[in-house]
Parts: sequence; structure tokens; C-alpha cells
Amino acid sequence: MSNKKPKEEIVTDNLSDINIYDPKFSINPFQLYEKLHLNEPIIFLNNSKSWLVTGADIITEICSQPHLFSNDISVLLAGLHSEKPRVKKILEQGLPQVPVLLMSDPPDHSRFRRLVGMAFSGPRINIIESDIRKISNSILNNLDTEIPWDFISEYAIPMPVNVIGGQLGLKKSDINKIRSWSDAFTDRLSGMIDEKREEECAHAVVDFQKTMQRQITLRREYKHDDLLGDLVSASSDGDKPLSNAEIVSIIQQIMVAGNETSTSAMAEGIKLLIENPNQMEFLRQDSSLIKNTVEEILRLASPVAGSWRIATRDVTVSGKKIKKGDRIMLRFAAASRDSSKFNLPNKMNINRQNSKMHFAFGRGIHTCVGSMLARREISICLEHMINKFKTIELTDYNKDHAYNPNVMLRGLEVLNIKTTLKN
Repeated sequence: MSNKKPKEEIVTDNLSDINIYDPKFSINPFQLYEKLHLNEPIIFLNNSKSWLVTGADIITEICSQPHLFSNDISVLLAGLHSEKPRVKKILEQGLPQVPVLLMSDPPDHSRFRRLVGMAFSGPRINIIESDIRKISNSILNNLDTEIPWDFISEYAIPMPVNVIGGQLGLKKSDINKIRSWSDAFTDRLSGMIDEKREEECAHAVVDFQKTMQRQITLRREYKHDDLLGDLVSASSDGDKPLSNAEIVSIIQQIMVAGNETSTSAMAEGIKLLIENPNQMEFLRQDSSLIKNTVEEILRLASPVAGSWRIATRDVTVSGKKIKKGDRIMLRFAAASRDSSKFNLPNKMNINRQNSKMHFAFGRGIHTCVGSMLARREISICLEHMINKFKTIELTDYNKDHAYNPNVMLRGLEVLNIKTTLKN
């Protein structure tokens, strides 16, 4: 491991020239985060014509003021080529994108949060946990562990995909589409795809919308005991029930939050434990550390690396004058490694006392509604992996790992490992 070459980093003399759309920014941004924390925790970037915020306290301040910093970022997340005639024509065959949860502000956001929160209640997550355990065990029991295997394609993708697919009442053929649907959503978020890929994504989005409309119709006719059924039947005094378009948009966000981010956190978590064998040993010796290990993994992985806000008026933040309409990239992954909050922030420590203060699920009213489900999936993943395998190793310690280029999400493409079963 000592011969491993340093990962490719962004090098710039002027921090204002950082390009957040540079794929290197997704691969290895951590030394850059340190430099920003020390010098410019909030800075205007020339390339993207937007603000970049990395300081934990500044991000917390912005997230606590939704009246000043809007989450109605539908235009930013619509896709780079969504207004091109061919792409637009495809999207018109589906439902309009409704600004919900991540893309809404109070009072609309308050209504969505109340209604969606009912579907992600503790009792529902406890019911889902049984499915998570069955799915996880089934995947691991059917693995060929005699040869190296890709943890992501073999486990970290199919586990949450099958969990969320079951909760949406999807048939096996449709469950197999979840990853392609999810990839389409996240590729549109990335700001890094060409028009041809945007067209492919548009077809996938429309296919997803039509599939989910059929499932919603079934639940309006007859109650189903699953997460989608909870969304369809959700009601609160004074709140208008969720419409089909709203539910589909909510599920689209859940699909990313409950699929892409869980996959990325599980993969990064296994990689971190392999690269920190003393931490792996602590966990093997004391399974009560699993909960805190999950928090430390979320802190270091921060699969939702950043999120946008738009200033609703001229405002001064930490001495910087932000103008109405300015775009602001809140870098949650950087805040989770802010040395003013976390001692030795780039070091994995599953005994860290304040790991849960991470920013992996955001801050304020837009804290991820699916955080309880994500924590449960990651926890079961760790439990099953360390209980089943005596050893878990990388197949090549000298190889740099590739990350999917995306300005908002950070996740490994492949994680090849070799394992030996416990006797």
C-alpha cells in the first residue's frame, strides 16, 4: 500500500478558478477542501458563475434561512439539454416535473414534508428492515466467493434496488429497470452529459413516470401495505392529498436518495474499512460499534456531496455580498470534513464521539427524509459482511478507484474485492 501513487488532484493557483464540473473535483477534492476551509470557506467561482460554500458553520447558517436561500432549483436540475427540441418532445409524453421536497420552499415544502414523513415513519422502516435482511442474505448466499467480485454490481446496487422496488410494488422486470431509471435521473443532475445521453435519459424518465402512474392507480383503487401505498393514502388535517404528479416526483427523489446514495455509502464504507484494517478489527471485535461506524462512513463518504440554493434577495454572508438570483453550491462533503468541527477530519475513526454531526443528509428543513432507511440499509450491510466473511480485501491496492463524474453526487464506479468465508 505504501507504493500507491497519489490520486489525481485539482491544482490551481487561484481558488476562484476552481471548476466544480471538472471530473477531478469528484475524484479527490479533499486537500482542496482543506485549503478552502483555511482561506475561502465561501468563494465566488469564475467558471460556474456561482458561489461555493465549504465551511460547516456557513452551510448551517444558509440552510437555516430558506426564505433567503431557495431550494426551488428545478431549472438547475432539469438537465443541461432539457429545452432542446428532441429532448423536450420526449419529456412532453410524460408528466410535468413538480417541485417537491428537495426542490420546494415553505409553505409547499411543509405540506410535502408532513405527508411524505408519514410514509417514512419508524413503524414503516421497521417493517422494511425485515425485507432488507432477507434481500441482503439472499444476495450474499448466492455469491460465488471463490473468485474476486465487484461489491457494487453484485451487492451495493441490487440490495437497495430490490428494497425500494418491493416498496413500490414493482414486478421483477420493472425492478431490473430501477438502476437505469436512477442513472437517468442522476446523469441529468450531473451537468456533464451530451444531448444524445440526455435523450436516452428523457426516454427513461417517461418510462419511469408511466410505470409509477400504473402503480399509483392500483393503490387508489385498493390499499397496499407498502411505502407507495402510504404515500397515496397520506393525509393530514388541512393538507391537500398528494396528486399523481406530486407522488411520481417524490418517488423520483426517493429513487435517487434510496438507491444511488445508499449504494455509494455502502461501497465507500467497505473500501474505507479495508483501507483502515485497525478500524475493521475494532468493528469485528465489538458489533455495538456498527451504528457509529455507519455515521463515520456517512461523514467521510457524503454521497450527496453538494446541493444548490438560489438567493432570493441581496444578502451578506460571512462578509461576502451575494446578489439576488445568485447560485450557491453548498458542499456538504466539505462541511463533513471541516477541521473546526472534526478532529483529524480525513481520518476514519469509528469511535469518534461526534460522527453523527456530519452533513451527509443536509441540514435544516431539507434534511433527507429517507435518512432512517439509508442508515438501516448501511447498518445491515456492515453486519452481514463482517459476519459472513473472515477476510475482505481489495484486489489491487495500487489502483486508483474511479468515481462517477457528478457535481452533486459522489460514488465509486467499481469496487473489486476478494473475500474468504468464515468457517
